[in-house]
Amino acid sequence: MTLVLNKVSRSFDGVAAVKDVHLKVEKGEIVGLLGTSGCGKSTLLRTISGLDTGYDGVIEINEKTSKQVNEETGFIFQEPRLLPWLNVLENVMFGLEGKRAEKLDKANHILQSVGLAGKENLYPKELSGGMAQRVAIARSLVTSPEILLLDEPFSALDAFTKMQLQDFLLDVWKKYHTTMILVTHDIDEALYLCDRVVILRGQPGEIVEELKVEEARPRNRGSEQLAQLKSDILTALDLNKQSVY
Repeated sequence: MTLVLNKVSRSFDGVAAVKDVHLKVEKGEIVGLLGTSGCGKSTLLRTISGLDTGYDGVIEINEKTSKQVNEETGFIFQEPRLLPWLNVLENVMFGLEGKRAEKLDKANHILQSVGLAGKENLYPKELSGGMAQRVAIARSLVTSPEILLLDEPFSALDAFTKMQLQDFLLDVWKKYHTTMILVTHDIDEALYLCDRVVILRGQPGEIVEELKVEEARPRNRGSEQLAQLKSDILTALDLNKQSVY
């Protein structure tokens, strides 16, 4: 799987949100989109997913162009967005096609792989924030997408749960070799998870720098190498003049 963005731009009511974005993501990469507030990170994610078709430029997945929502991508939002009247199993099955027995088998298998075996009959109101986000990840993975798009998926969680789910996401990556594109405001999160960090800045947002994270996984969150990369990112973001939040 290769994802290519070629001169992708998006405007809303005549105001440019992102401009001339070029990006290539290889199979199995985890790429972070990091940047100042309003620079179009989430906009880019929605164009890749097909949820937003009003962009200019070309987006190719496996050398095919399409402006439709496609099976190659799964989307994980900041909030789990579970259907409150369905239990965990039913939420994961929702949208699956095929015979009920096949859907049950797929859903149960993915729930086991994300550590939620035995929680199938719980409803969203009975779940912690971390468990609910695991269900959301399971729901995205059950269709076997080649690309997983994550829009600040852990930003609403406490620090401890956030770190647990970051490690869980890496476990998912190891098991399924899924290509991931992660939008985050958290520099430490980007450096801990990603192979590359793509930095956007400005309004409209443009790519100003790409940094490769060479440190092998599992990474030491406090390593000197990550600390130096964080300093480089802060410089690229020009935070003396702008805020990343």
